Amino acid sequence: MAGVIRVENLDAGYGKLQVLFNVDAVFEENLITAIVGPNGSGKSTLLKSIMGITNIFGGRIIFDGKDITKKPPHYISNQGIAYLPQVGNVFSTLSVYENLRLAAYSIPNDEVEDRIDYALEFFPVLRQYMDRKVGRLSGGERQMVAMAMALIRKPKVMMFDEPSANLAPKLAAKVIDEISRLREELGITIIIVEQIVKLALSIADKAYLLVSGSVRFSGSAQDLLNRPDLGKLYLGVV
Repeated sequence: MAGVIRVENLDAGYGKLQVLFNVDAVFEENLITAIVGPNGSGKSTLLKSIMGITNIFGGRIIFDGKDITKKPPHYISNQGIAYLPQVGNVFSTLSVYENLRLAAYSIPNDEVEDRIDYALEFFPVLRQYMDRKVGRLSGGERQMVAMAMALIRKPKVMMFDEPSANLAPKLAAKVIDEISRLREELGITIIIVEQIVKLALSIADKAYLLVSGSVRFSGSAQDLLNRPDLGKLYLGVV
């Protein structure tokens, strides 16, 4: 299966600080790929590099056959990649509807309401909160708003950076289930960075283990779960 995103020999970081070293990764169409590793290993930097918000020192990133290396975020978004950061992925002082409307800023006016309905069909619970400020919602509901905002643009790929952060275990599991449903029902390719390693690997097809900015493992998620040596050494799981 051809990779929808290919990362080749990537060196990247911030300013003059290099965080990623010679990273190779393939994110395949309609699969869920988990990126795991200890804190500071470069997981979030990999997502940000794909999205065009780091300094690329070497290597390249290919999306659907196009070289998107060093392209600006708005260009990459328009190609069909959605990025949901750990923080700042919703506007807390605005209503749910206002958030969804803002997410449709580049969509023709006569298509906006249809796109909003499309997102709400996937997250129908949000219909009852359309006039409520997002800051008054639960953490899990805010994540649903963020996902609905991304869905409005009908992306081919959705990248999640720590979607379970600061959520209670039950809510974290619910959010992870919703991410899995995006792939199952809509066929969206998913890339997920997640600190709750077993939770992420439980829904993932593939996994990459990053340590100190380099790939230490690539393969099936189940194979990584079956490597207690790596889990104990790098991930704090056995």
